[in-house]
Amino acid sequence: MTTAREAPDILSPDFAANPYPAYRIMLEDHPLIWHEPMNSYIISRYSDVARAFKEPVFTTDNYDWQLEPVHGKTILQLSGRDHAVRRALIAPAFRGQELQHRFLPVIERNAAELIDGFRERGTADLVTDFARHFPINVIVDMLGLDRTEHARFQRWYTSIIAFLGNLSQDPDITADGLRTRAELAEYMIPVIQRRRGDLGDDLLSQLCAAEVDGVRMSDEDIKAFVSLLLAAGGETTDKAIASIFKNLLEHPEQLRAVRENRALIPKAFAETLRYSPPVHMIMRQPAEDVELSGGVVPAGSTLTCLIGAANRDPRRYAHPDAFDIFRDDLPTETAFSAAAQHVSFALGRHFCVGALLAKTEVEVGVNQLLDAMPDLELLDGFTPSEQGVFTRGPASLPVRFSVRRAERTPV
Repeated sequence: MTTAREAPDILSPDFAANPYPAYRIMLEDHPLIWHEPMNSYIISRYSDVARAFKEPVFTTDNYDWQLEPVHGKTILQLSGRDHAVRRALIAPAFRGQELQHRFLPVIERNAAELIDGFRERGTADLVTDFARHFPINVIVDMLGLDRTEHARFQRWYTSIIAFLGNLSQDPDITADGLRTRAELAEYMIPVIQRRRGDLGDDLLSQLCAAEVDGVRMSDEDIKAFVSLLLAAGGETTDKAIASIFKNLLEHPEQLRAVRENRALIPKAFAETLRYSPPVHMIMRQPAEDVELSGGVVPAGSTLTCLIGAANRDPRRYAHPDAFDIFRDDLPTETAFSAAAQHVSFALGRHFCVGALLAKTEVEVGVNQLLDAMPDLELLDGFTPSEQGVFTRGPASLPVRFSVRRAERTPV
């Protein structure tokens, strides 16, 4: 008779160093855990996590205390018609056609500018020189904000992400997040008010002018969405680009395939979202008692959904611990939509509205990096490692490459 292994502690140093062995134990022996320090139930199996994201009984009421203190009230906290209308106000800016015609040049320019900073060095750290800055710079420029403020928004982004991932409730991190909310509001509200009287062709103007069924976004609505965009749009793309290259560098034959056929980049992104997602957990709150694998979660409880575990559930994926961009159980054509076969962008009505923006940024960034560094390889003796619990990605990714002169059309 096999004895069940002890349930892992997701706040332990061992879990932070490498959560995947713990995920395997949870998936097999402990699909439902009560975690006292977090005051939360934890689920890991794909079927349970997918239900929590798709079924209306699982609410986002937890965001009242988890997100609102740092962002203000966001679309993620709404439901029913309120949610549908707010999403309709925001979504048009993130559709494929709008991205291609209005914002693709912004994305291409920012990627090129960052790469120009190291393309003639022959070495770079893909995390600190590119991935960490790229999505935040893009967001600032899409909003039509002052480009000299990139560093300030980078600092705010870092503070917001630290607040959201503060599972141990460090008071200094909490205080810094609250300061960031006040600073961002002090900066953004006057900008929004000025923009309402002088609309342009930028995302902020689009949000100011948007109207659905007589409803428009208030100044506070727009400020809260900007804060949310910094966190959700920045962290996903930042860690995804770094993780794509980490995964490909650790699988040279797949890197070679992507280098030779750039149409494989979406497959590499989709598989990275499954294998090493940027966000490892999302919380929900059931409105009534719900039975899941392993027991019943009471109404009103906090439920922590482990994306990183669900995406490696052997009940859902063949060879789940293998990185394989050619796997046939993760269709790319739906990987960036609400019908995705992974759970890294959530599912259902709260599916990530910026998924296509992330896909566009990744395709542009990876293409330009491969153009500039066709023979990139890890620095001798360096072994990549991931960092983080709530969100996770490579802490550093130093590479070397043969220097090539820029061969691009200015944008």
